[in-house]
Amino acid sequence: MSDPDPQGLPSEGDGTRAVRAGLPEPVKYEPTLPGPVFAAHFHLPGEPTGPYTYGRDENPTWTLLERAVGELEAPGEDGVETLVFASGMAAISSVLFSQLRSGDAVVLPGDGYQALPLVRAQLEAYGIEVRTAPTGGDAQLGVLDGAKLLWIETPSNPGLDVCDIRRLASEAHARGALVAVDNTLATPLGQRPLELGADFSVASGTKQLTGHGDLLLGYVTGRDAEAMSAVRRWRKIVGAIPGPMEAWLAHRSLATLQLRVERQSANALAVAEALRDRPEELGVRYPGLPADPSYAIASRQMRRYGCVVSFTLPTRSRAERFLDTLRLVDDATSFGGVRSTAERRGRWGGDAVPEGFIRMSVGAEDPEDLVADLQRALDESAG
Repeated sequence: MSDPDPQGLPSEGDGTRAVRAGLPEPVKYEPTLPGPVFAAHFHLPGEPTGPYTYGRDENPTWTLLERAVGELEAPGEDGVETLVFASGMAAISSVLFSQLRSGDAVVLPGDGYQALPLVRAQLEAYGIEVRTAPTGGDAQLGVLDGAKLLWIETPSNPGLDVCDIRRLASEAHARGALVAVDNTLATPLGQRPLELGADFSVASGTKQLTGHGDLLLGYVTGRDAEAMSAVRRWRKIVGAIPGPMEAWLAHRSLATLQLRVERQSANALAVAEALRDRPEELGVRYPGLPADPSYAIASRQMRRYGCVVSFTLPTRSRAERFLDTLRLVDDATSFGGVRSTAERRGRWGGDAVPEGFIRMSVGAEDPEDLVADLQRALDESAG
């Protein structure tokens, strides 16, 4: 998919952008993507006026990755800044704790990532009022008045409900609130929250952005210089920085992002359709299914629908038998990897889901093989 640039001229498509994002200008005899820079300190005679002074503040490997993510989140837009972190939770925490003060109110999704209740407890310990409402139906609007920050997670994890980012951002700004969107499940190739009006796009790079399940990473992208300065200060204070090797691996992995997202999204739709057509009712959720409750809004703001499918088996024991019977799908947490995974989400607690609820992350295998494995496991586990 290609997008026009601000002047209306043709610009790069997602594949070209992903392959070339953040690369430095070519230098004869130098690698196209320089290797990781392992440095705690840098030569620094005289006044510290250069870009790299100390390893907790900046690193050349981060710089290239941050530039790359910014180009994906807000292509062609000037004044957008990206900061990378040691994990997705580090990135989430940096926005919440840098923007909120005692006495402020924040609106969180009541059906979001299962670590959000831990975040809520810490916010409340700091004297911050926390309000929650479900993602679906734009229900967060009902508790928005007087809030300093609205936190959106769409599609929600693990329920896959979707809210109207543009509508919520417009309403929040009219009431004086900042807006942050957790873009982990969609990735920048699925939706671009800043284009839809958000102040921050936040994500775990651990998942589909890097796609191989071999590193932890997070990032924050925003266009307001003052707000991002506070996020940067928080990163420095708490030292929530990625290692150079992780940052380099992440940048390397971006080159295949479009290929992975296209394949995994197509596979996820094939899986969702196969599960939907089963004789037993499984309560299948996938935003790309036309009959899904999220489809109408998702189709307006998402360019791709992601790799996560959810469904519910009648009991915990049936779900565990199903997972044990799978051959091509690993029983593992997280999502977005090239190898398919699934888990009974209720085993962690923190998610308001039935005991038999399955969150499946669809990988890049051949779709016919995945569907056959799922059908076989469902049949065998039913006995």
